[in-house]
This record gives sequence, structure tokens and C-alpha cells, in this order.
Amino acid sequence: MIFKERLQQAMDLRGIKPADLARITGIGEGAISQYRKGAYKAGQRNLEKLSQALNVPLEWLIGMDNSPIENFDQPKVATSTAVPSNDTDFDIFSIPGILPLPKMVAKPLIGTIACGTPILAVENIADHVMVPEDIRCDFVLRCKGDSMINACIMDGSLVYIREQPDVENGEIAAVRIGEDATLKRVYKTQDAITLMAENNKYAPLIFTREAMNDVNILGRVVAWINFL
Repeated sequence: MIFKERLQQAMDLRGIKPADLARITGIGEGAISQYRKGAYKAGQRNLEKLSQALNVPLEWLIGMDNSPIENFDQPKVATSTAVPSNDTDFDIFSIPGILPLPKMVAKPLIGTIACGTPILAVENIADHVMVPEDIRCDFVLRCKGDSMINACIMDGSLVYIREQPDVENGEIAAVRIGEDATLKRVYKTQDAITLMAENNKYAPLIFTREAMNDVNILGRVVAWINFL
């Protein structure tokens, strides 16, 4: 509740509307709305973005610093010869080379895969994450391990999945085997399904005959993001 109240205080003091805060930070308006309602608290990365945009210390925003908000200076506007002196209606995105942040939408982050349930069943959803609107995906998985590193999908990468029951040969897919989900390149013939890692230290997983029925394609990988 302290975070909810501090966020609103800072927005009121700075005169920043939710839509403007979303544009500045890249955090979706839906997420900011939930923060303001107190439905849930922002994670560390988003807390840092909010504190920078509102020019208040992160410690104050989460309630660890009880200094009066009036003690914090107004945000300092960077000056440039390219910026007109009367910048009341100045749009920073009019500067060449500065692009507006993409609009973000919330997508479900899948946790434990419950065997026999649809991938987007409530019991499978661990959280929601914000995804650029132009990435057409249905859910997100967090990669574990190094089996796909040659495709630049690292341990901890967020992988965006478009839900579909089949993929073309050679495409990277999220595949359920029993109660586990894995990312692999998929190759199919009439008699076998082969799941290939993008790391030579992992042998192919080959399923034939009745074992092919244990392989359930959840969707195609359409994009991913790595965190340094």
C-alpha cells in the first residue's frame, strides 16, 4: 500500500498522467493501473524505471525513505541547441534518432506445466509480463539451461510463443513431454519426431511409434529477449 500511495503522490507532484508515465518508462498502461490500485507491486526493473521517470529515490518509492516528497527536485530537462527555448509543447520524439517506446501488453508467463491441461489454464500461469504489442504471441516461457545457446536463447531468456499445434520442420517450438516443457527445433517424418538442441553437447531426442504420442507441440517461438 505504501508503494501505491507513493506512486500516486509522485505522479500528482510531477503532473504526469498514467499514459505519459507509460510512454516514458515503457511500462504498459495496464500494469501502471494495477500499481495505482495496489493490486500488485512493481518488480525491481520497473521500480527503477518509475523512480527515474518521476525523479524520486527508489527507496522513497517503496517506503524505505520517509523524507517529504517536496524535498526532491523537479526533473531536470536536458537542453540542446536542437530544442526550442519555448518547449511547452515540445515532443522529445521529434528529435532525429529518438524513437517512441513501443506500446506494451500483458501476456501470461507460464510456470509449471500441468499434464493434460490447456497451456493457458489458470493453474499453469505463474505471472504476467509486458511484451511489445507488435510481437504476436500468446504466452511467454522463461528458458532454463543452455540447450539453445547457439540460437542465442540463453539461460533466463524470456521466449515469446504463438500457440499452435504444429510447426514446420526446423522451426523452434515449445514442446510438452509429459509434465515438462522444452524448447527445441522440431523435425518430423511419418515415423519419428526429432527434437534438436542448439548445443552440440546435447543429443537429439528421437520419438518413434507410440512414444510420438507423448510429444505435444505447444506453439512456435516468434521472438525472445535476453537479459545481460
